Amino acid sequence: MRNTIRTARRLVVKVGSALVTNNGAGLDLAAIDDWARQIAALRAEGREIVLVSSGAIAAGMQRLGWSERPAETHALQAAAAVGQMGLAQAYEGAFSQHGLKTAQILLTHADLADRLRYLNSRSTLSTLLELGVVPIINENDTVVTDEIKFGDNDTLGALVANLIEADALIILTDQKGLYTADPRKDPSATLISEGQAEDHRYEAMAGGAGSGISRGGMITKIRAAQRAARSGAHTLIASGRETDPLIRLAAGEVLGTLLYASSTPLAARKQWLADHLQLAGTLVLDDGAARALKAGASLLPIGVISVEGEFGRGAAVACCDQAGVELARGLCNYASTEARRIARHPSSEIETLLGYSDEPELIHRDNLVLH
Repeated sequence: MRNTIRTARRLVVKVGSALVTNNGAGLDLAAIDDWARQIAALRAEGREIVLVSSGAIAAGMQRLGWSERPAETHALQAAAAVGQMGLAQAYEGAFSQHGLKTAQILLTHADLADRLRYLNSRSTLSTLLELGVVPIINENDTVVTDEIKFGDNDTLGALVANLIEADALIILTDQKGLYTADPRKDPSATLISEGQAEDHRYEAMAGGAGSGISRGGMITKIRAAQRAARSGAHTLIASGRETDPLIRLAAGEVLGTLLYASSTPLAARKQWLADHLQLAGTLVLDDGAARALKAGASLLPIGVISVEGEFGRGAAVACCDQAGVELARGLCNYASTEARRIARHPSSEIETLLGYSDEPELIHRDNLVLH
């Protein structure tokens, strides 16, 4: 499977806060210069690279003289605003030494949850790559709230990999890779060289959360690999403190942990649906509708027991069985008030109940993705 990385043409590289800021001491300019050098070498090979970089909040904390990450959203936003200036300047200076132009892109979940903004983001990134520019992406921490934040840049990296249909996601961290247990607590833990991204056993091996500087931890990297695999992207988790990790990984060297995608890539539209982190509501299905969905059918109103939440036509909603287990998610053809009125009724009665009939399905199978 390492040969698939060697031949990969489009890569998303994510570097964590601990690496960017040397464990919170401030921007590590030497490390940033080194990543720029490596990415320039990969660009010279004809590869397209998108860089997802953490570090704005940590850099801002250092500039403001804060030793501990604040809990208040407004304080985090202020730190991000201060730190993002230095972070962008550092990357621009580093890449310019190699004749490469950079572009700063700040995203929130709302940018990718909205279909139009999703497509706009995709078009912008595609254009930048065609122009030979290295896009540098970070979560827009200056405006983010609990409702719209990705929560960590591992997730953001996976979403970007899905967005641009990357061949691989490389996550550089301060750990050598995924171990069978937390190596800080279990000395017998061994490094996992390769495995299937969809293997849920790895979640139990991933341990706890990240450091006081970073928001993630190994668990977010495992879940990012699962998410990236939806579009067929493989994920490499490796130490950013190794010598030339990007060049060595791209050459197919056995370094860190490779979590490869084994599933068939989802169509772009269904990929977008699968990547919704927040949903507008929930449809509770009877057993017959649940079986039909699993068999690839559309969702008809007669199979819906109840409608939870308030949402408009075209909203992304979860489809759950009566035990509350999410089976699928999709775009609902009717608003919540209308969905409640036609639930438990055959499609032939929609026009009588509502005075009109847009679609016979509550969710068409083309707008539905199984969980």
